Amino acid sequence: MSEKVRSTKLKFKGEKTHKKRKREGEDEDNSSRCRRKNEDDENDDTWVLPEQANEIRGPTFVLHPSDTSPICVTFDSTRGKIVLHSVNKDKTEEGAASTSILERTPTEVSQVWVTTRVAGSPTINLRTGTGDGKFLSCDKHGLVSAYREARGPEEEWTPVVFPDGMVAFQNVYEKYLGVDEVAGGQMSLRGDAEEVGFGERFIVKIQNKYKKEAHAEERKKREGLSIDDNFDETTANKTFQAWGAGRSVVSTHDKKDLKKAKKEGRLAEALLDRRAKLKSDRFC
Repeated sequence: MSEKVRSTKLKFKGEKTHKKRKREGEDEDNSSRCRRKNEDDENDDTWVLPEQANEIRGPTFVLHPSDTSPICVTFDSTRGKIVLHSVNKDKTEEGAASTSILERTPTEVSQVWVTTRVAGSPTINLRTGTGDGKFLSCDKHGLVSAYREARGPEEEWTPVVFPDGMVAFQNVYEKYLGVDEVAGGQMSLRGDAEEVGFGERFIVKIQNKYKKEAHAEERKKREGLSIDDNFDETTANKTFQAWGAGRSVVSTHDKKDLKKAKKEGRLAEALLDRRAKLKSDRFC
């Protein structure tokens, strides 16, 4: 008897289970409701992958699947510099070295960045979660640092989420953040890549609480647009169409114009009748 084949798809904590849709219509609605329910039932602190750029907010864990060992972007508050830390060196959890990169979660506060954004803006700011809170910055030469306590154009990043779930970060100079190998085999961050390759693709994890928050904002935005659309349609109907069992409803100004026209019309008819009567009396 053959054994049941197990799926080899990588999973991580908090990953949503997607069920195949069998039928259209009612089944699709039920599937959507179940998917939203599963998402709502997840723990708010669960680390999940963002599906859209606007979901990247709050505590953020940034990793890179380096060839030698997966690394995470860490801030060393003692030295005041960014360090690319090998996650395989973490011994705080049993079996950490053999854990899939998609199942990795932060083990230290220094591995967490706080993502903030201005409402309505596609750009984000990445601030350190330790120390006084320094912003991830990149100058025009591609040098990446985190020593500024105030945000400006060089502290703005535009996240780009790819279909495979990987994320690229573009700076104000339209260059991409990437991992680069320097002298001695050490890895460092650069921000001068013209295109997105393997070195410029990161795995980003956020907490489920903030992902649900982004979904709620999108839902409110869609509902607001729907209300505006209905209002515009109703206004157009009232302005350009007649209603009320064939009656034409007009404004007060239009009513005055109609009364004036009718009055002038009756006066013209009276004058014509008077002229006709005078001509008739002359020939009699």
